[in-house]
Amino acid sequence: MSLLVAAPASAKYRVGIGEQNPQMFDSPTWQSMKLKRVRFLVPWDYAKHRGQRDQVYHFMDVARLHRQDVLVTFTARRGCYVGNRYSKKKKCRAPSTKAYRKAFRAFDKRYPWVRTYSAWNEINHKSQPTFKSPRKAAGYYNVLRKYARKKKFRVMAADMLDTGNMGRYLRTFKRYAKGSPRLWGLHNYGDVNRKRTRYTKQMLRSVPGEVWLTETGGIVKLLPSFKRSTRRAASRTKGMFKLVNRYDTRRRGMRSKITRLFVYTWFGEERSARFDAGLVNPDGSPRPAFRTFRKNAIKHR
Repeated sequence: MSLLVAAPASAKYRVGIGEQNPQMFDSPTWQSMKLKRVRFLVPWDYAKHRGQRDQVYHFMDVARLHRQDVLVTFTARRGCYVGNRYSKKKKCRAPSTKAYRKAFRAFDKRYPWVRTYSAWNEINHKSQPTFKSPRKAAGYYNVLRKYARKKKFRVMAADMLDTGNMGRYLRTFKRYAKGSPRLWGLHNYGDVNRKRTRYTKQMLRSVPGEVWLTETGGIVKLLPSFKRSTRRAASRTKGMFKLVNRYDTRRRGMRSKITRLFVYTWFGEERSARFDAGLVNPDGSPRPAFRTFRKNAIKHR
């Protein structure tokens, strides 16, 4: 059973959702769009913790049931980063290459149908143990690359956040990444929500092949930078699609193009949450941004 779904000939990029809550798949609103792609974050050591393992298994099994093409992104273990500082009791530690390989092989054995992996989430962000080690991040990519051809999946080389260290980090990463990567990831929250294109263009100029916007969207709330506003989030969502429509073909001066977009996230948070970028409220009722998302997502599903 193939999970790779052909898009209309007019679609130059594909749209999916980044979500951790499998209840999304039961939502009539989500089902009405007939989307076929989802991005899911998997803690690299998920199997060591029963509750975490059960959550991963449940999400993946339900996604399979709904015939989803899942972009699996490995990340730091849950709870090792709190707020804006590292927790002394739960410090993030980067796994060894050997431990990472073992964890991947166990996951792949259970889910051999996964066709795209991102080696590590937001490698240049201070919440991740790869923050100061582009070489370590490249090492994880190299592990997956080794299995990609035999297992018939694609590997995303670097999944970046659009911050000031992106260019410097990426240059070092490329020195240690083996082969000639042709698939890259970018979280361009800053560009989308500050109405700019700086880092998106920088990424497209820096890497060859395809760039997937693996996590982006109109932010409802992010303290202290963005106070809660569903109207602002709707406006930024509209701008996000305009940006993607501009760079879904290779333009002059660019080495790559945007070929996939994952909007984060489906479910919103309660008003007390520090971060919220949901397309719908916690109870599933649509927010203002949803109408824009639905219109564009159906065109590019």
